[in-house]
Amino acid sequence: MNVSEAVLARRSVRGFLDKPVDPALLKELALRSARAATGGNIQPWHIDIVHGESIARLKEIMQGKIERRETETPGYDIYPREMPPQTKERTFQIGEMLYGHLGIPREDKKARAIWFARNFQFFGAPAAYFVTVDRRMGPPQWADLGMYLQNLMLLAVEAGLATCAQECWAVYPQTVEGFLGTPSERMLFCGMAIGYEDADEPANRARSPRAPAAEWLTELA
Repeated sequence: MNVSEAVLARRSVRGFLDKPVDPALLKELALRSARAATGGNIQPWHIDIVHGESIARLKEIMQGKIERRETETPGYDIYPREMPPQTKERTFQIGEMLYGHLGIPREDKKARAIWFARNFQFFGAPAAYFVTVDRRMGPPQWADLGMYLQNLMLLAVEAGLATCAQECWAVYPQTVEGFLGTPSERMLFCGMAIGYEDADEPANRARSPRAPAAEWLTELA
């Protein structure tokens, strides 16, 4: 597989097989991803790999929190507080596409909430990564985190695995940071589910569209 093929194949998968991933492979992917570009060679990422009994415990913890409707103060705003109309429309569009494949109408708020809660079970994935970062880091270093994650997702595709990057974990920072034993000077950025795709999961039929180039691409000659 070449890079172009991996870029086109990568997508957010929301249904995984109950099939473990070799821990050695999980570690290898994490190490290889560290060749990501990083301004000033700061390398701001800190990675925790969770699998086996550990991920089972975390899933159990989160199931309890969701059932009790416990909430926490999010670590940051996942979406901008003020979004331009076109970007707001894109988030609405992908949500409707996903729930359309699931057969859950917009008015069925309960069913949508139950489905969304699957985020905190990693959509059934047997393993996950968590990314934390020093609280003193700024926007340029957070961009470096994105470059690391992109490397990780593309390398996973090459290895025959599927992923789903999950910023939703930022709404439970105290739980996750406590579970991981994250030092107080670091904060949670996101999680990422990883495993083998369940091709029979309806949610995996969704393919997010991309805006036409005229909206975002300018060419100067």
